[in-house]
Amino acid sequence: QVQLVESGGGLVQPGGSLRLSCAASGSISGINAMNWYRQAPGKSRELVAAHILASGLTTIPDSVKGRFTLSRENAKSTVHLQMNDLRPEDTAVYYCNARMSRTKFDYWGRGTQVTVSS
Repeated sequence: QVQLVESGGGLVQPGGSLRLSCAASGSISGINAMNWYRQAPGKSRELVAAHILASGLTTIPDSVKGRFTLSRENAKSTVHLQMNDLRPEDTAVYYCNARMSRTKFDYWGRGTQVTVSS
């Protein structure tokens, strides 16, 4: 079992920044990747950052590249999503995801709301 707790969401004006955090606990040694997704109302869930723990490889899709970055704190099993130059279209619930190495099972956090509005 893996537990994921997100924090850091909120209301921000266009052009502003937010930093989301995801703290993992439980069977963290079995995690292959920790990722961030978002889901806006009426839209499907979208990957915004992917991080492979063993290699340290991070992938950011073109939709947010240059504005979103992912960082990791090994000692705390925590990943952060730094979001800069936020736009109204970034408004969504942001979810932390952990994919297990052996089973490929996905664990999800409860999500944190990000609203970009003036």
